[in-house]
Amino acid sequence: MADDFAYLNARVRVRRGTLLKESFFQEALDLSFADFLRLLSETVYGGELAGQGLPDVDRAVLRTQAKLVGDLPRLVTGEAREAVRLLLLRNDLHNLQALLRAKATGRPFEEVLLLPGTLREEVWRQAYEAQDPAGMAQVLAVPGHPLARALRAVLRETQDLARVEALLAKRFFEDVAKAAKGLDQPALRDYLALEVDAENLRTAFKLQGSGLAPDAFFLKGGRFVDRVRFARLMEGDYAVLDELSGTPFSGLSGVRDLKALERGLRCVLLKEAKKGVQDPLGVGLVLAYVKEREWEAVRLRLLARRAYFGLPRAQVEEEVVCP
Repeated sequence: MADDFAYLNARVRVRRGTLLKESFFQEALDLSFADFLRLLSETVYGGELAGQGLPDVDRAVLRTQAKLVGDLPRLVTGEAREAVRLLLLRNDLHNLQALLRAKATGRPFEEVLLLPGTLREEVWRQAYEAQDPAGMAQVLAVPGHPLARALRAVLRETQDLARVEALLAKRFFEDVAKAAKGLDQPALRDYLALEVDAENLRTAFKLQGSGLAPDAFFLKGGRFVDRVRFARLMEGDYAVLDELSGTPFSGLSGVRDLKALERGLRCVLLKEAKKGVQDPLGVGLVLAYVKEREWEAVRLRLLARRAYFGLPRAQVEEEVVCP
């Protein structure tokens, strides 16, 4: 193993060559489920596709992503490993928040979109099967995951799901920001600052009309969303989004619901992450690759469901295309 990015980036360049082309997704928008399975079997996901059902597609996507992304920290040591680990920890936060929502709504584990992070699928399944969020924290504590401590602390403050998610993000990003400052990786720091902005926008939408104090949920460390804008958006002042013209978030002007916001944020973060290909000697190339793989997983699951349930193209097209 190497302690810099030269070796890792060489491996990542090869793996980027297995990313699915845009033509795959355009073709898949019109396919039956059987034809979608055939097309998927001819890709890098085919080796893990062991059945003919929707759960088999999800399993193939999850396991392929784990192989092609989850092992990246193990390919390097030192600062390079820590930088990659911070990227994948962000996915662990996503996974924990997704499992908390699934538990609260009775959604089965198989329907949860897990992103490749630092933990195996089996650990997330055990967390899902825990009796309550406190039990989930206990499961995460076994491998010594930092989110276990964060979840325990948050649960001492509130049991409300929206507040739990927001406070988890606050603790997570505060810890990650501290760790990132110690690394000589400007591409990582700049990207994480955008993630903080995105999380603040997301949280403000979720907590609109709650009457809660903004200071308890506002994340420091962003570039474009300050505390004043955060508080205004929590109060329903959508002019905040118009004020972001000239920033990476300019495309959010006019957004009024959480679903549209999530879709817009996903595309903004993907676009900014892909600029990392211009950072061949640092973590930027890995950042671009990780986010491209994530987007690929999201699109595959959505297209599989469109084909399986026979949904019209127009119903999912805007969900699987980033301008």
